[in-house]
Amino acid sequence: MATVSFTEMKHGTQEDYAILQEFEHEFNAKTAHRLYEQLERQGHQSIEGYAISRLEHGLQSATRAWREGANDDWVVAALLHDIGDGLAPQNHDRMAAEIIRPFVSEEVTWVVEHHGAFQMIYYAHHLAGWNPNERDRYHSHAYYQTAVDFCERWDQNCFDPHYDSQPLAFFKPFLERVFSRKAYAPTVIKEGTISGLPVTQRRTPT
Repeated sequence: MATVSFTEMKHGTQEDYAILQEFEHEFNAKTAHRLYEQLERQGHQSIEGYAISRLEHGLQSATRAWREGANDDWVVAALLHDIGDGLAPQNHDRMAAEIIRPFVSEEVTWVVEHHGAFQMIYYAHHLAGWNPNERDRYHSHAYYQTAVDFCERWDQNCFDPHYDSQPLAFFKPFLERVFSRKAYAPTVIKEGTISGLPVTQRRTPT
């Protein structure tokens, strides 16, 4: 396997960086596969105390999104919104947002990035010193209502051990489609566009 000649980046040659660019393209093309493997690990490496694993939580969230007619952006966001729990439990929402940011709409990224604050409305009143109204600081933001809806419809209600969620393999094509997009393409990011969540349910359980 070809390797670069330098030990300090500033000494790299054009040939060195051509080699790295080729390997980078190959590596980037496997992002969906690596995320899939990380989701599999969440099936047995999860926060204890819940009735389901973090993987099952993501599957329930993604399944609800899919069954309500959500597009690929939302389905993948729902699947991955808590993928940062293992490595960044204090800022898992922001970690997940950075993973998806180059490949989904700005609205979707913002909702994932802030869902931790929006979720506090459901439980923070039980914890001393926590503010259940943390989401109020974003009340004037364009994507506020979308975040409220996401948490209500596809997050806070996704802890049911009896829910008939789709298996992880079902969502592999969704991951592959989203993470094969050109990063930061304006037609994907749709900066400033408010679409919201689907209004009507279009798909039934399979």
